[in-house]
Amino acid sequence: MITRIATSCMTKEQWNAERLKSIGGSDAAALLGLNPYKSAFALWAEKTGEIKPEDISDKEAVRLGHDLEDYVAKRFAEATGKKVRRENFFIYNSEFPFAHALPDRMVVGEAAGLECKTTSSWERLKLCRDGEYPKDWYCQCVHYMMVTGAQKWYLAVLCFGHGFYYFTIERDEDEIRALADAERDFWQHVQDRQPVAVDGSEATAEAIHTIWADSSDGKGVDLSGVSSALQEYSYWKDRADEAKQRQNEAAAQIQSYMMDAERGTCEGYRVTWKTQERATFDRKKYEAAHGAIPPEYFKKSSSRPFKVTTV
Repeated sequence: MITRIATSCMTKEQWNAERLKSIGGSDAAALLGLNPYKSAFALWAEKTGEIKPEDISDKEAVRLGHDLEDYVAKRFAEATGKKVRRENFFIYNSEFPFAHALPDRMVVGEAAGLECKTTSSWERLKLCRDGEYPKDWYCQCVHYMMVTGAQKWYLAVLCFGHGFYYFTIERDEDEIRALADAERDFWQHVQDRQPVAVDGSEATAEAIHTIWADSSDGKGVDLSGVSSALQEYSYWKDRADEAKQRQNEAAAQIQSYMMDAERGTCEGYRVTWKTQERATFDRKKYEAAHGAIPPEYFKKSSSRPFKVTTV
């Protein structure tokens, strides 16, 4: 059974709170590890309330996408002759209680919807030119078909300065079943407050450092349960140190060859090595002339340096 909750009367806070209650289309790729900006662990931390979702509404790319959504929809209608309408609702399907859909548009007279995208990414533009589309956008469209029961979903893309593209994604029951299973498993982790597996992405690291920003004074823990991770950390740290040394050696060879030249080129490479100046605040000199700076003018911060030592 399909149900809807209108968004037209919601405040921004209410809208954000409703999104956290289940998995949305933009979440699908993240929980599968296919979102370049958010990891499954970071998504889990948001859905459980361990961290507050970042407010990206004022970011230029997000604002452009929102403001140009209607234009992209009109371009799609112009290119295809199809009519589309806004869908100002959270859509729920009783078969998938862990999910919701917030489609950009629904196509009039078809069991289909439309996702509108804008991008300035060269990688995404190249995919569109080749008749393909990013995996995270595909996951979003499959999610919407899963929740709404639509038989197809259209994807319209405006690549800034390079063209307009649109694609048709047909319903694939095997894909929908696989996505539903993954989302159901993820949501069980949310309900049980049992963390999902971590990865090495910046999003995961940021979420971990946010959740456990402060250490407990004097607290210790037995790390036998992650001894293999300690071994792997040490292995790759040693390789990273070796790689950095080799990189520094190569840089020294290049720099000694360039001497005082600002630029250098050869087939496949371009090198710049220009003098740059920057101004820094000389605290000692200032205080010698004007006295100590009052403590209220200093901004305090804390951190948890991570160190692994072999013994």
